[in-house]
Amino acid sequence: MQTHTDRRSPSQVKVGHREGAGQGKVQVLTRFFHAVFSCSFLSRDLDPGFSSESHSCFGGIMSAIPQPALFTKLGFDPAYLSTFEDKLFIEGPQTARRLTNFFTLLLLATVIATYGVLSNSTATVIGAMIVAPLMGPMMAITSAVVMGSLSRALRAFALTVAGIFAVIIFSYLLSLIVPSFTISFTSNGEITSRINPGLYALLTALGAGAAGAFIISRSEIADSLGGVAIAISLVPPLCVVGISLRAGQLSAALGSLLLFMTNFLAILFAGGVILVIIGLGKSAASNEQLRFRRRGLILFVVCLLLVAIPLSVTAYQNITGIEDNNTATVEVQKWLQGTSYQVDMVDITDNTVIVTIEGTGQLKPLQQLANQLSRTVGRQILVNLRTVPAQMSESRSP
Repeated sequence: MQTHTDRRSPSQVKVGHREGAGQGKVQVLTRFFHAVFSCSFLSRDLDPGFSSESHSCFGGIMSAIPQPALFTKLGFDPAYLSTFEDKLFIEGPQTARRLTNFFTLLLLATVIATYGVLSNSTATVIGAMIVAPLMGPMMAITSAVVMGSLSRALRAFALTVAGIFAVIIFSYLLSLIVPSFTISFTSNGEITSRINPGLYALLTALGAGAAGAFIISRSEIADSLGGVAIAISLVPPLCVVGISLRAGQLSAALGSLLLFMTNFLAILFAGGVILVIIGLGKSAASNEQLRFRRRGLILFVVCLLLVAIPLSVTAYQNITGIEDNNTATVEVQKWLQGTSYQVDMVDITDNTVIVTIEGTGQLKPLQQLANQLSRTVGRQILVNLRTVPAQMSESRSP
């Protein structure tokens, strides 16, 4: 028997052991990552057509676990496409019946929303949002664009436009039987909250549009669409347009119409993006369909940017108005120092400052306050001072 003696130096032996250990670690890591990247949830979930068998990986060992198909597909389920089209697009032998249902629900929702707005009832307006079916054709528009179907998009757009005019005209007629002096564009919160939209309305509508598109693409969560209808207001702003036109308030009508257009375009854009991401656009196979989808999405973006301009102006005006009110309130408090008066309200509208104070006693000259406010806000202003006399009384028990 021959024995082999390792003639390497101790340092060389140590180096060899380290190299062998390093190679072993590399092999272990290689096997681990190979096992991980072989898992279906990383390598195949992007393909919506793979089978309903999912795999779990632990320690490099793969075990097949049968799961329902809905849990293994992140994208749009091709098996749901026919049902999706039947629910969303009004076509086929049931067209007349579905159109009748649509306009019946829409007009009933208009009645609820119109009188809910006039009575300043938030709960009633929310009920109208749930009943109104106007989001359906809007989702049909963006779905048809993503799928590259021009004819479907045009039909859905025509139905949406018809619904818009129906709501405005019907709400105008419904408000005719209401005395004009009961319609307030200053104290009615359901009206004032819809005639001066800002960027928050756009951000909310984008989120709601994305949620709506995701919901309609999943049959198992279709019941959640009512929440989206509440989050994004469609019929109530149109009712405010009709009410404002009846009252001769053109600026209020334009503001409410701007809110509706913001919500409408946000649904089209955000919904289209979500539907493209989840894979609905794979049904657009021809170059003509792809070209139509690309142009449609670009049109959504352009229109949304155009709407964002007045919204940004309104948001800027609101921010500067709040800053001016806060600054003016501080100046009024300084002017009242040394007196028994307290500030009740300060409101700046254009070049007029309405100041309401409460108390008794002598006040400093009003011109002093006007000069100080003019220097602070940087423009000539008119101060309107309203004094509320304060009466103090005490009573001690025996």
